[in-house]
Amino acid sequence: MTVDFTPDPQLYPFQSRWFDSTAGRIHYIDEGAGPPILFWHGNPTWSFLYRDIVKVLRDHFRCIAPDYLGFGLSDRPSGFGYTISEHARVLGEFVNHLGLDGYLTMGQDWGGPISMAVAVERAEQVRGIVLGNTWFWPTDTLTTKIFSRVMSSPPMQHAILQRNFFVERLIPAGTERRPSDAVMAHYRGVQPNPAARAGVARMPKEILAARPLLERLAHEVPAKLGAKPALFIWGMKDVAFRPGPSLPRMRAAFPDHVVVQLPTAKHFIQEDAPDRIAAAIVERFG
Repeated sequence: MTVDFTPDPQLYPFQSRWFDSTAGRIHYIDEGAGPPILFWHGNPTWSFLYRDIVKVLRDHFRCIAPDYLGFGLSDRPSGFGYTISEHARVLGEFVNHLGLDGYLTMGQDWGGPISMAVAVERAEQVRGIVLGNTWFWPTDTLTTKIFSRVMSSPPMQHAILQRNFFVERLIPAGTERRPSDAVMAHYRGVQPNPAARAGVARMPKEILAARPLLERLAHEVPAKLGAKPALFIWGMKDVAFRPGPSLPRMRAAFPDHVVVQLPTAKHFIQEDAPDRIAAAIVERFG
């Protein structure tokens, strides 16, 4: 299925582009000129999450932000399983299609593991790494395991699919200030009904189910990408990816790193501190 939603050009002043992957049609934006930077969203967001960062950075970089299958304006293909491995395979096709060389990559939430899974296969094409409030290893914190099991339970799957729980509850909870009605309408509008939310419902299950991929990334990211320059931008008030357990692993994987702390930002750092994020990327890689 396709989603019938037209973003407000005041909020999202970008041209929609499309890539026909082997699994379905992917929507993306490709704005500006200069060194390429790829932006990878998490759950339950889409390329709209990066709008204010892209508005600033397109004067410095070629900014590319896809919507995963099941998210944003991309297709909801019936035969697709929405596993992280499947997303990584399809988005690898997308990066190959673009023919990027010397690209920067920024991932947050599930955009971390997905961006790293794509990058380890194309390490020679990657110029630098930006990660924020994310991970790329098997989860070993009890709260994260409980979150995965609870969100995978029948009552919560019902809430995610029928009541759009991730959009209605987790986006406001994961931002410093509740997003405006207009912004919330853009997260709701691309998840209009239960059939459109299958990808959102699958991702919390993948926290545990994707363990084989995450185990592989825990080894391959430092081995294949660890010499790249890295930038870690962290919302310090995020309860999902607390800086204490997360940042030491990031630092260990990428010795050549810079850390930028966002003292009051929560999980969705792109909503809470887009200007700080854009400035940090320009300072590190501009």
